[in-house]
Amino acid sequence: MFFKGFALEYHEANGQRIRLRQGGEGPPLLLLHGNPQTHAMWHRLAPALARRFTVIAPDLRGYGFSSSPPPSPDHAAHAKREMAQDLVALMRGIGFNRFRVVSHDRGARVAHRLAIDHPERVERLCTMDIIPTIEHFERTDMGFAMGYYHWFWLAQPHDRPERMILRDVEDWFDLHTSREPKDRGFFHPEARADYLAALREPGTVTSICEDYRAAATIDLVHDRESRARGEKVQCPLLALWGAKGKLGEWYEPLAIWRRYATGEVTGGAVASGHYLAEEAPEEVLSWLDRFL
Repeated sequence: MFFKGFALEYHEANGQRIRLRQGGEGPPLLLLHGNPQTHAMWHRLAPALARRFTVIAPDLRGYGFSSSPPPSPDHAAHAKREMAQDLVALMRGIGFNRFRVVSHDRGARVAHRLAIDHPERVERLCTMDIIPTIEHFERTDMGFAMGYYHWFWLAQPHDRPERMILRDVEDWFDLHTSREPKDRGFFHPEARADYLAALREPGTVTSICEDYRAAATIDLVHDRESRARGEKVQCPLLALWGAKGKLGEWYEPLAIWRRYATGEVTGGAVASGHYLAEEAPEEVLSWLDRFL
């Protein structure tokens, strides 16, 4: 069954309405999804993790069926700092002041900011298929610009990318998530349906674009301020990435993350593309069982 044993809930946090699934017993574990997905991406990991943890898997603000703030010239409503504040308020409202975090893609960028701004909240942090945002931008070359072209396209002024995406949301989703149709078989039908339904919700596509606009503007301001102050991830950090993707080809992820963390940094490549939790759940669980 899809998320067997989990309750689907809505919570108010930091002025946002957050949709989430919650299940299991034990220490709290927060799961943060990527783009263009929802918390449904955790459907293969959450039930297993719920045997040991109280698992909370929300839709980030602007994604899924959580609130979508309107666009703004400074993109502040979609800054990772503000999105991280949602999660602090959410977890506190549920009853957890300190928790572990497992995160993927855009959710991992929120989690990175969460660990920097609220080190007292995060016990352990796992990031999947990212290096810090500022590193990507400062290392940009032709390979990154071509491979991650969507970073620059989605960040174009409102509402140019939105209008193009909304002409055919399903076609954009398929083009965005795979290079060939055969690559999409790992998406569970219910998860894929949830992703597409969310993209059709008013405001979601704009919020996704605002997320990328924030990454190229206000998030970089915050990242540079943190770097100047020497603020780093203090908790143990597990960095995973897809062996079939570009991250390990372009960078040395562990070496980079060790520059952004004061605690132990471990991790490695997983036999998957970008969508680790859906493509290689057993391998990811093996890493998480040891780390968490």
